[in-house]
Amino acid sequence: MRRRGLPSRMRLLLALALTAFYFCLPPTLFRVPYSTVVLDARGGLLGARTADDGQWRFPPSEHVPPKLKACILCFEDKHFYRHWGVNPASIVRAAVQNLRTGHVVSGASTLTMQVIRLWRGRDRTVREKLIEMLLATRLEFRASKEEILAMYLSHAPFGGNVVGAEAAAWRYFGRSGAELSWAEAAMLAVLPNAPSMIHPGKSRPKLLAKRNRLLQKLWQNGTIDATTYALALDEPLPDAPRPLPQTAPHLVDRLQAEQRGRLVRTAIDPHLQQQVEALAERRSKEFARSHIGNLAIVVIDIETNQPVAYCGNVHYGTGRGNHNQVDILRAPRSTGSILKPFLWAAALQEGLILPHTLLPDVPVNLNGFAPQNFSQRFEGAVAADQALARSLNIPAVVLLQRYGVPKLLDLLRAAGLTTLHRSASHYGLSLILGGAEGTLYEVTQAYARMARTLLCPADSFPLQAGAVWQVMEALKQVNRPEAIDLSMLTSVPEVAWKTGTSYGFRDAWAVGITPRYAVGVWVGNAGGEGRPELTGARTAGPVLFDVVALLPRSAWFERPAKVFVEAAVCRRSGHLIGRFCDTVDTLLVLPAALRSEACGYHHHVAGQAWFSLPPVQEWYYRPLHPEYTPPPATSTAYVGTDNPPMQFIYPAPNAYISLPLQLDGTRAALTARLAHRRPASTLYWHLDNHYLGQTTHFHTLALHPDPGKHSLTVVDEAGSSLSTTFYISKPQK
Repeated sequence: MRRRGLPSRMRLLLALALTAFYFCLPPTLFRVPYSTVVLDARGGLLGARTADDGQWRFPPSEHVPPKLKACILCFEDKHFYRHWGVNPASIVRAAVQNLRTGHVVSGASTLTMQVIRLWRGRDRTVREKLIEMLLATRLEFRASKEEILAMYLSHAPFGGNVVGAEAAAWRYFGRSGAELSWAEAAMLAVLPNAPSMIHPGKSRPKLLAKRNRLLQKLWQNGTIDATTYALALDEPLPDAPRPLPQTAPHLVDRLQAEQRGRLVRTAIDPHLQQQVEALAERRSKEFARSHIGNLAIVVIDIETNQPVAYCGNVHYGTGRGNHNQVDILRAPRSTGSILKPFLWAAALQEGLILPHTLLPDVPVNLNGFAPQNFSQRFEGAVAADQALARSLNIPAVVLLQRYGVPKLLDLLRAAGLTTLHRSASHYGLSLILGGAEGTLYEVTQAYARMARTLLCPADSFPLQAGAVWQVMEALKQVNRPEAIDLSMLTSVPEVAWKTGTSYGFRDAWAVGITPRYAVGVWVGNAGGEGRPELTGARTAGPVLFDVVALLPRSAWFERPAKVFVEAAVCRRSGHLIGRFCDTVDTLLVLPAALRSEACGYHHHVAGQAWFSLPPVQEWYYRPLHPEYTPPPATSTAYVGTDNPPMQFIYPAPNAYISLPLQLDGTRAALTARLAHRRPASTLYWHLDNHYLGQTTHFHTLALHPDPGKHSLTVVDEAGSSLSTTFYISKPQK
């Protein structure tokens, strides 16, 4: 007799049922917003922000703390690992209890069923219970027991707007779930069963009783010993929910904006972060006396280029100070002189200068741009490394003119400065003196990347290790701030550092490099108010050394190997030796330096080599250098365009000059000044081919030119002549 299989209709229904069972759960159960949670390098909580629905709901974690796991299973589902989502014995027992009492005293829900209930959020009915059983069975086939337990602990209610065990641990006990005591874990285990009991009031005795009953069960089943049980019973319940940590709050705010609803682990060193924040608050109180309200500090690990301390501002959330919610680390500010090391390294790399090459430090006027040194003085000529260490502006502008603004702009962008949106023609030569904006975070990162070439020479960075090494050696010469505590000098690691001050004393910068860290400091007012005390050396510099003193000491960078070559260099000018140089040093230089200009400052005079500067440089240089002796007045060493006998001090070539109106309505005079190698010479002055007069010894003359272009010519008694062109602006109406 032939057996018959299942009828086709039954097979179809079975197939449909299995298909429906397979697809009855969506790929992701919980589609809810989560809090942004930010951790430090050790896994500690820096801070968090509520989810978009106002709940403290931390992102799900696959890890369940052992104590919490033991408490949850003991209280909610001790057979969790022995059923497939539904426990028949519990259902029978619950049914008998409910029939005997006449009302529901037990729901027989497994943890898996409770996960389904949390996901669906429906009212508790018999029909809903059956659906939960079905879906719980399906969930057991799809997820592991550990995953199901983690889902429950991440989405169970724990009173008020606290959802999930990890958020509850921080809100009620001020620490992570992994650090809870047995009493604390037991309280959290019983809380989802009746979350309203956590609030102060008459329900709290019931919560305490439930917690203690659970502790008793844990003792009876051998999970905890008698001593632990007794000590746990003595622990009180928590009072009102605690505020979450507010460490590095500006960083937490930034990550809230960039990685909303995620768990983010940072490289922040919690101990250093707390020290830096305390230091910032202490220093800020001092600066407040000078009406300076904001301060920012960042410490970046050179090897990883990640921040290990991040203080975006002071007085976060206190209402004190000005704009204390603003993250100064990310706010574009005028850079002052803080970018000069990048220009110096680029010029060294291309062979435009050697470490000690003399750079001019005299008045210049470049198409109306007339920079000044911070000291308002000029020194005639300064060695390149000293010009950088002392942050002189004129040498920087002259060097940038030689190197090229477009090239420097490209280099700074490649170094990571994203705020340089405009063209090279817009910035012009002021780029190196604060004519552009940068953020403290990006500038400090750029310094860190530059220093990293000394650790990883193959790292892709536009500057090479040899040039960076020479710049770091120059920056190590920068004088320590006067305000620094002298007792700190022996404890502060070796540091190469640079300051910057923006126009109008609005921004004070300091960035320092140690062999392991880059430290950036900004001091000022977020609203842009300037203050006379706001200079890099006076405010940001001392803070920088406070921070550096907190860092571990380590040996200085090793000199890069196989990148330097020996060269004979003039000791007086810092150039490669020329024909008449009489004092020579053998130095290690970059290969590109071998193509640089030879010394043009030495001349053969009266049978000997003589060092002489151009007239204007000499005019400023000589009073500061008593050892400088110009060649004899009768010397013919000055003949030729490369070494003229005289130069205009003012006006500079192609200068654009605005002459103010005086009280009587007349225009002020322009005082022209000239430097001659032989001051006793008689000079004859002509303006636009009109003879003006003559001078001897003191070569200055008052001019009264009309608006427009003018040509000024001077002829000395030996027949040498010199001309310059300048422009007088029309008076403003």
